Amino acid sequence: MEINLGNLLLAQASGTQPDPKGEMVKLVGMLGLMAVMFYFVAMRPQQKRAKEHAALLKAVKAGDKITSTSGILGVVLSVKEKTVTIRSADTKLEITKAAIAEITERGTDKSEA
Repeated sequence: MEINLGNLLLAQASGTQPDPKGEMVKLVGMLGLMAVMFYFVAMRPQQKRAKEHAALLKAVKAGDKITSTSGILGVVLSVKEKTVTIRSADTKLEITKAAIAEITERGTDKSEA
């Protein structure tokens, strides 16, 4: 009686092989988890900053001291639909609203005083 060692090893090994469908489910699950993590780490903070910047642009008014994205400091003279006129030192400039990086100081509103 002869026992084929190759067939014996193959029979043992086939019982320990992973299920291909189970591995596919794990792979898709991991990719989905990574996509959700990417959204919360990269996309959501970006959207939050964009909303805050849009609110800042809506709130800008004459008398506010601003800093532009190019580093120009100035005082807002007038606000139009898409542009803002500022005075910086002895220069009067008209810049786009999107170029406003931050409002450093709010102008005094005479109706509140």
